[in-house]
Amino acid sequence: MKTEKLYPVTKNYIWGGERLVRQFGKKSELPCAESWELSFHPDGLTELSDKTKLRDAVCAADLGENCAGFSDFPMMVKLIDAKKDLSVQVHPTDGYAEKLGAGQGKTEMWYVVECEPGACLYVGFKHKTDKETVRCAALDGSLPSLLNRIEVKPGDAYLIPAGTVHAIGAGCLVCEIQQNSNITYRLYDYGRTGADGKPRELHLDRALDVLDTGTYSPVKIDCAARDGRLLFASRNFTAYRLAVDGGFTFFGDKGSFRCVTCISGGGSLDGVDFSRGDSLFVPADGQTHECTGKAELIVSSVRRYAVGIDLGGTFIKGGIADDLGNIIISDKIETRAEEGADAVGERIAELALSLCVRCGLKTADLCGVGIGVPGMIDREKGEVVYSNNLKWSHFPVKERVGALTGMRVSICNDANVAALGEARFGAGEGVKNVVMLTLGTGVGGGMILDGRLYEGNSGAGAELGHLVVVKDGVRCTCGRRGCLEAYASATGLIRMTKEAIAENPDCAMAKAEKIDGSTAFAYMDTDPVARRVVEEYISYLGEGAVDIANVFRPQILIIGGGVGKEGERITGPLQKIVDSDMFGGELGPRVRVVPAALGNRAGILGAAALMF
Repeated sequence: MKTEKLYPVTKNYIWGGERLVRQFGKKSELPCAESWELSFHPDGLTELSDKTKLRDAVCAADLGENCAGFSDFPMMVKLIDAKKDLSVQVHPTDGYAEKLGAGQGKTEMWYVVECEPGACLYVGFKHKTDKETVRCAALDGSLPSLLNRIEVKPGDAYLIPAGTVHAIGAGCLVCEIQQNSNITYRLYDYGRTGADGKPRELHLDRALDVLDTGTYSPVKIDCAARDGRLLFASRNFTAYRLAVDGGFTFFGDKGSFRCVTCISGGGSLDGVDFSRGDSLFVPADGQTHECTGKAELIVSSVRRYAVGIDLGGTFIKGGIADDLGNIIISDKIETRAEEGADAVGERIAELALSLCVRCGLKTADLCGVGIGVPGMIDREKGEVVYSNNLKWSHFPVKERVGALTGMRVSICNDANVAALGEARFGAGEGVKNVVMLTLGTGVGGGMILDGRLYEGNSGAGAELGHLVVVKDGVRCTCGRRGCLEAYASATGLIRMTKEAIAENPDCAMAKAEKIDGSTAFAYMDTDPVARRVVEEYISYLGEGAVDIANVFRPQILIIGGGVGKEGERITGPLQKIVDSDMFGGELGPRVRVVPAALGNRAGILGAAALMF
């Protein structure tokens, strides 16, 4: 399937206005209340230009891999014009709808496209209340006084979880993205009558069954993602606001289709012209899609989310990431390893759950929690066999965090996790065979072979830092002599730097206030002693890199870690060594040496990727 313009179904409810027809080009009688831009729902099926139903025209590959886990299409996109106040209503949760045999529940989001001065939305209650108070207020007409009234402006956005009381106020035109459901329970309707002259039906009992009587806390996400500024995320739908001014490229994605809705301006997407009010369906074909023009767009899709935890000796870093490598929220807390393994497990769980709350995700919206841990890991058991940094031995962190969060958990060595992050979302994106060396206090290694993380027996393999590059050389922390870690780590570089200064006390580098892994690089352009240290360091690193290239022949060798931040100063000369000394030389396939791209994000993204 190619990119197609969508032809929506319109709804002529009594509270609707004229803007969808007059300003947004909808073909409808007046009043026009709703335009169902993207709908697979039987109450209103979106069509293509030849009158074919979109639902019938697409295949599973067009919708994308992320839609495969749903029993029905997961989402819907609408434009809604409220000339009058909508009824005060509430939608059921998935569990409640399932019990009734009514399909999905309904969580939704509103993006305010236009609004008259003083227009408002009602979302949640001003204060915590109880269901009997709500029932009485609905019957005596005082319910609006209990509601949280929010005066709005164009560009405002609100997430409305299932069970939250809400109403769109008069004068608002919104883009609504919601679960694929048409279940609404009215609590209050201002005593209005329908087209038949009878009072419109209320659904008090069912509304009260699903009603959340707590106060409403708006979710605010500030995240720049591949498809624009993220508005809201859930398992069923993700929405972005994208401003196009000239051109924009949607990068290939087989995870999800995109629905692109133009709320102002116009342009062309893959040669299909669009203007204000138009929506287009972009298939999940893995290809790039070119958009030109000047327009404000709402882009919706179905993404997968997971918590990624980068566990260190000092801090626990955590974030929620999607399957495109966007970190939508992140934070860190102290590890406090001295308090014991159980306490650290509790802190990991607390961080994971707090991140969910802050971005409006329920645990059921996520694929789970991935954790990168320093040390020897048994992934099958979910156990940290040994971690010197944390002083852990045989700690079942997977079981512990899973019990506290109620989510699936997967663990992996932190170096492997960083490599997975770079391979999936960073310097190795789109490449099947990747090896990463992390040059920090030690030398970590990670390998992605034929697109899959390689960990060896019980997850204890890929210890690339313990290749021997100098027979009978400097003793390594592992007990052997001459390991790559003893020479190519920041620790090894600092040792060589200090030895050079001791032998050449008058060199410029000797004036440095502090000797660390960057000192020799900082002075190498002006101090020949520093330059020799860097050259010696890279020569040792080159020995290990050539061995790795000969054994695994990856397409890319990524250099990361603290020393790896020197970038081209390392990768440039290292590339020459690999090209020159690798088995077969120019006759075999080249191994590209590149700097890591994700920096400190690699750990969180790689940990999250364990769950995708």
